[in-house]
Amino acid sequence: MSTQQPIGSGFTAYSTTADVIDGIDLTGRTAIVTGGYSGLGLETVRSFRAAGADVIVPARDTARASRQLAGIDGVVVNELDLLDPVSIDAFADRFLGSGRALDLLVNSAGIMATPLARDARGFESQFATNHLGHFQLTTRLLPALRAAQGARVVAVSSRGHRYSPVVFDDPNFEHREYAPYAAYGQSKTANVLFAVELDARERDHGVRAFAVHPGSIMTNLAQSADREVLRQGGFLDDDFQPIIDPSRGLKTPEQGAATQVWCATSRQLDGLGGLYCEDVEVAEVHTGERPDTDVLALTPGAFGVLPYAIDPENARQLWQLSDELLRSR
Repeated sequence: MSTQQPIGSGFTAYSTTADVIDGIDLTGRTAIVTGGYSGLGLETVRSFRAAGADVIVPARDTARASRQLAGIDGVVVNELDLLDPVSIDAFADRFLGSGRALDLLVNSAGIMATPLARDARGFESQFATNHLGHFQLTTRLLPALRAAQGARVVAVSSRGHRYSPVVFDDPNFEHREYAPYAAYGQSKTANVLFAVELDARERDHGVRAFAVHPGSIMTNLAQSADREVLRQGGFLDDDFQPIIDPSRGLKTPEQGAATQVWCATSRQLDGLGGLYCEDVEVAEVHTGERPDTDVLALTPGAFGVLPYAIDPENARQLWQLSDELLRSR
């Protein structure tokens, strides 16, 4: 029987990071949170520090990250550019050189629905940032994750995985017309598949992985999105201000980050992994291969995960493709 089904967590879409971290002691644990200086990542850092963890925040703009994190003691900012494989390797080498075990890795950084751009290797920027950069980072940090003897990796995905599966024969839009939300959806599906395969490969080493949909939170992630489209889609009110309605997935950052903090720390998930979670609960599998909804359309309540995003064969194929793309750089 598949474990991709709710476990009765007792939490809801309204639960916050404070709710899920209550009673959890992370003293002596080490966490890395990409994107940890804004939005969901920042709320995750606050929660980990409140529970006593030592936190490292990788950032391309270290000065900006340091300013954003200035009020939180015990956080170290370190240089990392997810679009630069040399930068990723350098960050990993520094961390591995410290000899520290890595207990928690939350891959929270990302971009959304951006115009077509490519990195220096020719990889489409959303696939490269949201998936390939985190793939390289996580696999390079595996020795430290294994050393923790109970590490968790959380890939921040999205309900937007429904916009597209991974198109294995053209992931970088070299032979098809570019569409911002299709590219975003592909990268978010990749996040889920990565968690599935990482967990399968590393569970015997004590590393468990989860993917999460945090909800729809109007952070800097949506800065490239058309604000009128967001208004028409029900994300913004007529004054273009964020609508907060957790019953429809429209959350505050504290509510949105709750699921990733829960996946990273909760004893309720001991012995589990390779799962997609939303609303601080293991999600159900969506009954259709792809729902009949428009881009940005919101349906009330939890949505679930599409079968193609948790398919083990797709997960293995993505791992192989990612490895090949990075080795060909």
